[in-house]
Amino acid sequence: EVEHAIYTMVFNDCAKLGSDRAITIGNTLFHELPDSCKNNTAILTSAMDMFMKFGDIENAERVFYLIQDKDTISYGALMIV
Repeated sequence: EVEHAIYTMVFNDCAKLGSDRAITIGNTLFHELPDSCKNNTAILTSAMDMFMKFGDIENAERVFYLIQDKDTISYGALMIV
């Protein structure tokens, strides 16, 4: 679905930029994430990776526990700093 791909791309871009503005955008986007996206493993893994790259381990762990169908990518994203 296009909406899911857009969220994943924005989280990835925010993680790459890492600027104050990117952190603000990433946090806001995650906290306003529609319910239709909250069960999507790819979106949540991208958000978790973003939080890890921001150094926000607490939020990254929270997202990790939201992921219902964890895969090796999900576990790997939690380990990468």
